[in-house]
Amino acid sequence: MNLHDAFDAPAPAVVLAEGKFGTPEGKTANGVVMHSELFDSQAVVDSTAAGQSASDVLNRDDVPDVPVVASVEDALEAAPNAEALVIGVAPAGGKLPEEWVEDIKEAMRAGCDVVSGLHTFLSADCQWADIADEFGVQLFDVRKPPEGDDVRVGDGRVDDVDADVILTLGTDCAVGKRTTAFELYRAARDAGLDAGWVATGQTGLMVGAHRGVVIDRVPADFTAGVVEDLVCDVAADHDFVVVEGQAALTHRAYSGVTLSLLHGANPDAVVLVDDPNRTGRADFERFSVAGVEAEIEAIGALSDATVAALSTWGDGETEAEKHGLPAANVYDEDGPSELLEAVRESL
Repeated sequence: MNLHDAFDAPAPAVVLAEGKFGTPEGKTANGVVMHSELFDSQAVVDSTAAGQSASDVLNRDDVPDVPVVASVEDALEAAPNAEALVIGVAPAGGKLPEEWVEDIKEAMRAGCDVVSGLHTFLSADCQWADIADEFGVQLFDVRKPPEGDDVRVGDGRVDDVDADVILTLGTDCAVGKRTTAFELYRAARDAGLDAGWVATGQTGLMVGAHRGVVIDRVPADFTAGVVEDLVCDVAADHDFVVVEGQAALTHRAYSGVTLSLLHGANPDAVVLVDDPNRTGRADFERFSVAGVEAEIEAIGALSDATVAALSTWGDGETEAEKHGLPAANVYDEDGPSELLEAVRESL
């Protein structure tokens, strides 16, 4: 999916994050407000944090002072020119909460397109489609998988691209692969490189990746081929391509998608993302984190890529000494540029 075809960036937007803004469950809303090059967030809806600003809630000085309000009605007063309502939370089960229905309808009546990451596709529901037609707005379900001629098995065509391809992989889920991919892309662009990036999750698509897909919705046989196509598309227009990874090769539940990403992207370099304080896997009590060395070994056994650097939640110098690998924290001021330097030296 390429949302850039639908919006003139940066499009003014309202972000719906009811009850979850600033929490891990609201990571899509957090990412859109912090990083989006596609949407200009002008108000965030979260009644539990109303009256604060986004920079207060996210505790980031580099985040705009976007108001957090209690309802879509309040958001539209703060952002009367909003063109989109971005649903920035995927509730448990992925279904649309009943209490959000009227808020979404109100935004559509005001002329807002709806960009949704729900597992339930609004565009497939006749009721929502009729409302969209009535008010002349569009419904974008970013989790909707490609179909028909848009899916194929990988055939190695990515080997022929001229661009440098960098993939972010992790030691676990929810360690910051998307954030690292975006910060690395932004650092490359700031350094004067002709950089583009590929998203493999809903947040990256909403942030404004050049191409992307929610990879966990693609049938397994076609995952590598879809990623290969995305990388080839972005590499046709850019010299430096960053690809967002998912999960971990050593993760018993999700390693299949990670391996498909590794083979489909066929990266020249990998930036490994790690939380040094995490011992158990997120949401899997009986699984332990295998660790940095085990992940590097797996990457080397399954690809020709070089692990160029470690993106760490900890102190870069400490982790670099511990693992014998360039390391930096992307939330430190110079962290992204240090990772970029390590990648370029590796290339």
